Amino acid sequence: MLAMLDTLQEDAISELGSVDSINGLELWRVAYLGSKGRLKSAMPLMKDVSKEEKPAVGKRLNQVKHALENAFDTRKQELAGSASARAPMDVTEPGNDVALGRRHIITNTIDGITEVFSRMGFSIAYGPEVEDEYHNFNALNIPDDHPARDPIDNFFMGGDRMLRSQTSTVQIRVMESTPPPIKIIAVGRVYRPDTHDATHFSMFHQCEGLLVAPKVSMVDLKTTLFQFAKSYFGEEAEVRFRPSFFPFTEPSAEVDMKMKIKGKWQWVEIGGCGLVDPNVFEQLGYDNDKWQGYAFGLGIERVAMLKYGIQDIRWLFENDARFLRQF
Repeated sequence: MLAMLDTLQEDAISELGSVDSINGLELWRVAYLGSKGRLKSAMPLMKDVSKEEKPAVGKRLNQVKHALENAFDTRKQELAGSASARAPMDVTEPGNDVALGRRHIITNTIDGITEVFSRMGFSIAYGPEVEDEYHNFNALNIPDDHPARDPIDNFFMGGDRMLRSQTSTVQIRVMESTPPPIKIIAVGRVYRPDTHDATHFSMFHQCEGLLVAPKVSMVDLKTTLFQFAKSYFGEEAEVRFRPSFFPFTEPSAEVDMKMKIKGKWQWVEIGGCGLVDPNVFEQLGYDNDKWQGYAFGLGIERVAMLKYGIQDIRWLFENDARFLRQF
C-alpha cells in the first residue's frame, strides 16, 4: 500500500509538470483529486491493510493528498500568470459598446415645462406629499361637503393626514411663508385612488402656477399660457378658455391648447385655471384690495402623452426599457 501511494504521487507530479493549460489542469485535478480520482479510489483499500500498518498507511495517504493539492495550487498560479494559459488578445479589436442610460420621459417633460416657465420669471417650489386636510382642502376654499373630499376619492392616512391630491397645496404653503408679490410653479406627484386604465393612474404629476401681484387679470393669465403653448408645442399652438368652476378660483376656466397630434393640429383640454378666489387670500391674511392673483394647473402625464402620441398612461410606469428608449 505504501509503495502504491509513492507511485501514485510520482505519477501525479510528473503528469502535472507537463500540463500547459487551464483546461488540462482541470482534467488533471479530476483524474487525481476528483470524487472518482485515483486518490479517492485508493482509500477503500485501507480495509485490507493490517492493524499494525494502518497508522503509517493513513499518515502516508494524507501526505500524498496534501502534496497533490499543494502542487495543483502552485501549478494553477503558474499557468494563470503565463501568457500561454490565456486566450490570445487582439488589441486592435473594437471594444464592446456600453449602453447609455437616459432620463425618463416624465422627467424630460417636467424639465421642458419648467424651463419654459423659468424663462418667464417663475421660480420652482416644492412641498410635502403627505399633507393635512387644511392645506389640501380648507385653505383652498373647498367646503366640508364638497365631493372632492370624499374618502373614496382620497388616500387618507388617519387623523387629518393624507397623500396630497393636488399640488395646489404648495401654493398655499408658499403664500403662508412668503410675502407677495409671488411668481412660482409647483411641480410634483399627487395621489388619487383611481382605477388604472389607459387614461387614469393612482399616482401622477402636476405642474401648477401661481402669480400674486397688485394688478392681475384674466388677460395676464391667458397671455402666460399662450406664451407657454407657443414655446413648448410650437408657433402654431393656440390657447382658448371655456368657463368652468373651481372652489379656489373665481372666475374659472378650462384650458384648451391647440397642439400637433399625429401630424394634425387639434384642440385638447390640458388643465384648469382662473383668478385666485378672494376667500383664499382672506384666509391667508392678504389684502384683497391690494393683491390679486391667477393660478393654473397642467397634468404632466397628459402633456407627455399628447406631445409624444402615447396612448396608455400605464406605459409610463411599467419601466419597460424597450418603450422608454423611444423618447
